[in-house]
Amino acid sequence: MKRTLFSLLLLLMSLPIVAAVPASIEVEPAAPKRVISGVVLDRESRDQLRHVTIAVVGTNIGTVTNADGEFSLKLSREEMRQGIKCSFVGYESIFLDYETLLGSEYLTIRLQPLALAVDQVTIYGGKARNLVEQAIELIPNNYSDRENLFTTFYRETVQKRRAYIAVSEAVMGLYKTNYEYRSVARDKVRLRKGRRLINHQASDTLAVKIVGGPSLPIVMDVVKNSDELLAYDQLDFYDFELGTPVMLDNRMQHVIHFKPRVRLQYALFSGVMHIDQERGSFSRIELELDVSDRTAASALLVHRKPAGLRFRPLGVSFLIAYRQQGDRSYLNYVRSEFRFKCDWKRRLFSSTYTALSEMVLVDREENPEVIRYRDRFRSDQIFYDEVEAYADPYYWEDYNILEPTESLEHAVDRLRKRAMR
Repeated sequence: MKRTLFSLLLLLMSLPIVAAVPASIEVEPAAPKRVISGVVLDRESRDQLRHVTIAVVGTNIGTVTNADGEFSLKLSREEMRQGIKCSFVGYESIFLDYETLLGSEYLTIRLQPLALAVDQVTIYGGKARNLVEQAIELIPNNYSDRENLFTTFYRETVQKRRAYIAVSEAVMGLYKTNYEYRSVARDKVRLRKGRRLINHQASDTLAVKIVGGPSLPIVMDVVKNSDELLAYDQLDFYDFELGTPVMLDNRMQHVIHFKPRVRLQYALFSGVMHIDQERGSFSRIELELDVSDRTAASALLVHRKPAGLRFRPLGVSFLIAYRQQGDRSYLNYVRSEFRFKCDWKRRLFSSTYTALSEMVLVDREENPEVIRYRDRFRSDQIFYDEVEAYADPYYWEDYNILEPTESLEHAVDRLRKRAMR
């Protein structure tokens, strides 16, 4: 993976920083849609399932479940009549009709794990790398042949150990050109509406910020970005192995495991790809950056840090998911997670930090107006510094968002209580 991918990751700054006080604006929402909420569980183990795709059938509207398996969608009555479908890797998809949505205030959805019988598995005689190369060749046929403007929900969080020290989120507009030439040069993201829920506390000694965070999903759309992982000249750096097939959205998927076969001056990835057996399209790609060379990984990850601070990367991972609509696939969800330790020279203790960003695409418009160059969110901007602090419970109005996890929700509640004192 080339260095340009990580020109926008972490900014480490020494404090003190004055904590921002959230505004306490109370505004009644105008004609809210019906909120459909629920949790998705494994039918057998009853475990909560995260990153499950929840989509309104026949529309571009959707979201994913959070780390607690929970979701919510704000839908009009007409959209509810379409019903929703829940899809996840290794599980049978399930459809919920209008009557089910209308009759329950909180849904408990149980997905059935699929155990594949031998006669269900399509045996492929070629090599795993051949499958990847064929899927790359089919990208112009399998992905959007038009320009699209996605409405997305974006969130960044930073944790020091288990405590949240920074949370910011926004509704963004993401403009993407077609996939014919596999170029992201004209793709842009624009801030529509954002807020900062928590700021650093006086007891913290370090501010961790993600540089250019909302631009990362553009770069990490590796199916479209021909300069990165799925470039033909990058494939020679990896070994590929065919795994056990799984189901996704009731469609059989090839599972391709890959890992570096060479050591380069820049870090490579290991991970797994899911490729639709019938269409030959990439459905889901999970990546883990090799951080065994700490010096090389640190050079890629750290944008700037104060003198005397020692940085040790622990893990860098990405999840890129696509959703099929008709005969085309579209970007659906991008998640990045950076874990690292920091300590100061001549100090005894170190602290573990986790910087997480995620973007879910909740709606789509075809052949839209282009986001103007001057309105784009630049890769050198710090998203956290671009948004204001709010405590308005109706802030998002009718926008569909990614539900916060329980731990994040409690952290936000504590901040709001402090602001009201």
